[in-house]
Amino acid sequence: MTGARFRDRFQAGRRLAAALTPYMGRPNLLVLALPRGGVPVGFEVARALNAPLDVMLVRKLGVPGHEELAMGAIASGGVRIVSDDIVAAFSIPERIIAAVAAHEEEELKRRERTYRDERSPPEIRGRTVILVDDGLATGSTMRAAAAALREQHPGRLVVAVPVAPPETCASLRNEVDDVVCALAPEPFFAVGNWYDDFSQISDEKVRELLRAADAPVGAAPGR
Repeated sequence: MTGARFRDRFQAGRRLAAALTPYMGRPNLLVLALPRGGVPVGFEVARALNAPLDVMLVRKLGVPGHEELAMGAIASGGVRIVSDDIVAAFSIPERIIAAVAAHEEEELKRRERTYRDERSPPEIRGRTVILVDDGLATGSTMRAAAAALREQHPGRLVVAVPVAPPETCASLRNEVDDVVCALAPEPFFAVGNWYDDFSQISDEKVRELLRAADAPVGAAPGR
C-alpha cells in the first residue's frame, strides 16, 4: 500500500486530474474545492483540465467531546446535513446540534469574506461542476456541499477525491452524477494516513492558490 500514498496534496491533485481526463475540454466546466485541504488538490485539477477554480464553503459539525467525528455538516445557502446514525449513537439533542451549527455558521461567514474578497460566487446552473476535497471518511461534509449545489441546478455534478473508503465512494454515487476516487483502499483508517505531508493549509495559502488559479499557466505558487 505504501506505493499508493501521496507525497502531498499537490501530487494527489495531479493524480486525481489524470482520472478526470474524460472531463477535459467540456464547455462550462467548473472546479469547486472544499477549503482548506481541498484547495491544493483542486488547484492541480483545475490547471490540468483548463477549468476555473473556486471554493465551496462547508463546515463539519463535530460531536461535542469528539470533534473529529462528524455528526453532520452545513454549507453556504443554509443547507444542513445530519447523520441520524451518529446522532442516535451519541444521543445528541437537537439543541446541541443547533448550537454547534450556529458556531460553525459564523466560521462559514468568516471564510466567505476571507476567501472571496469582492468576488461573487460562480454561476452554477447548467455547468459541469467537479467538487473536490483532499479525501473523504464518512462523506458528510461532501454530502452537504453536493446538496447545496444541487439546489443551484448544475448540468452535471461530479465528486472527485484522491482517497476515500470504498463504501463512501459507493454511497455517494446515489447522490451525484459521477464519483471519482483515485484510491479506495481497504482498510482505510483515515485520510491523513494516505499522505506523507498532511499538514494544515492556511487561509493565506488558500487565497494565494485562488489568485494563482486565475494567472497564466506557469505562474503557479511555490509548493
